[in-house]
Amino acid sequence: QVQLVESGGGLVQAGGSLRLSCAASGSTFSFLSINTMGWHRQAPGKQRELVAAISAGGTTNVADSVKGRFTISRDNVKRTVYLQMNSLKPEDTAVYYCHVGRSGAGLVRPDDYWGQGTQVTVSS
Repeated sequence: QVQLVESGGGLVQAGGSLRLSCAASGSTFSFLSINTMGWHRQAPGKQRELVAAISAGGTTNVADSVKGRFTISRDNVKRTVYLQMNSLKPEDTAVYYCHVGRSGAGLVRPDDYWGQGTQVTVSS
């Protein structure tokens, strides 16, 4: 089993920045098959969507809507994935979920792991 602890959400004005962190913990065996680490988000009345993800080898998958504004990175030693969000817009408002799984960057399987979600609110 893998446990995920998210931090860094909050309220920010349009144009501002936030940094999300997600620390993964669990047995070493559980992490042997982990590849993708990343973030998905869900706004009210909308489906959950990929924001950005990064594979163990550093391959990234970033949504077009956030390219040039958001940067994803990971520290494999700390088992932590980060999302630096700059130039935030009101349409970025959503609950952001940390996602960890075995597939390629951003791909989702039924047996993947999810964080509890952290609210990001961008005011205009």
